[in-house]
Amino acid sequence: MAVPKRKTSTTRRDKRRTHWKLEAPAMSTCDHCGSAKRPHRVCPVCGYYNGVEVVHIQEA
Repeated sequence: MAVPKRKTSTTRRDKRRTHWKLEAPAMSTCDHCGSAKRPHRVCPVCGYYNGVEVVHIQEA
């Protein structure tokens, strides 16, 4: 069975784990309707991006 020759240092262990962060995605407000949306994406509520209607949202 393979066994490590030396103990892994805490610095080396922590450098390996730096990319396992869980954080909420960045949010911004829509200029058209004011709802929360991801930056640089079309608003899922109204379909506007940068003041232009890109996607027509049908109301049910």
